[in-house]
Amino acid sequence: MANPSIEIVNLSKVYGSFTAVSNLNLKIEGAKCVGFLGPNGAGKTTSLKMLTDLIRPSSGQASINGKNVHTDKRGALESVGTLIETPEIYPSLTPREALTMVAEIRGVPPSERKKKIEDVVEQVKMSEWLDKRTGKFSKGMKQRIDIASALLNDPTVLLLDEPSSGLDPRGMSEVRSIVKSLKSQQRLIFMSSHILSEVADVCDEVAMIDHGKLLVYDTLSNVTSKFSGDTNTVEVGLLKPLDPSLVASTVQTISGVVAAERMDDRNLRIKYKGGLDTQASILSDLLKRNVSVVSYRPAASALEDVYLNLIKETL
Repeated sequence: MANPSIEIVNLSKVYGSFTAVSNLNLKIEGAKCVGFLGPNGAGKTTSLKMLTDLIRPSSGQASINGKNVHTDKRGALESVGTLIETPEIYPSLTPREALTMVAEIRGVPPSERKKKIEDVVEQVKMSEWLDKRTGKFSKGMKQRIDIASALLNDPTVLLLDEPSSGLDPRGMSEVRSIVKSLKSQQRLIFMSSHILSEVADVCDEVAMIDHGKLLVYDTLSNVTSKFSGDTNTVEVGLLKPLDPSLVASTVQTISGVVAAERMDDRNLRIKYKGGLDTQASILSDLLKRNVSVVSYRPAASALEDVYLNLIKETL
């Protein structure tokens, strides 16, 4: 199959005098995770509902994998998994029973349902709860079962509406871990959120929306570089602790680095002047100097600065 894709063209939704989404244009192609970022009420959920034809747009159109959602709903959504808002599970049902109902609705063949349900529940790390009543599950446990339901038809496109909203820190961490694991499975994940650290941690690209209008869509690195001025920040995760003395003698001496600080034993924050070429050069120099880098990404604080500046301009 060709690369999974989402295309939104001049999509709008108007309720009387209130415009929830205004001429939204967005084209996403390929297997990756894209954060749909914006404050509460920005139009994220409305956009996702129009993408799945849960509500009809006032104007414009949306396509998934090249098929128009509004004129060929079955064809467009057959390879889509969704988790929009917070669907409830009947408390008297077990995950196996609830997912069997969903599998039947989604057209999973009877001969494949048992294995498919067990597979998706394993993906969300809920196998030991498969035959327990959901009525006593925590919100985070229910959310993981909801994500499992979105995976039942082995989708190429996954639409998630603030999947960690309302969860405690442990639940949020568990959901983020699941989304990260799904990124390696050749899926296009389009995930709305208003949690900046979540987007910085999980997503490859970001589409930022406010008052129903798209503000920017690009990779995280490009967004932070373009709107942060001359100085940018990356966070570096380490395999093993770095001696504090080496931060000054090794990291801060790299060309382009303005400042470097230890966030804790295994994490650094590096400020540098320049763009993506400089960022790539710094990573190369860290590896040449035997710094055991296991992750390297734009800092959540950098995304926060961009976010606040762009949102402020739309007020």
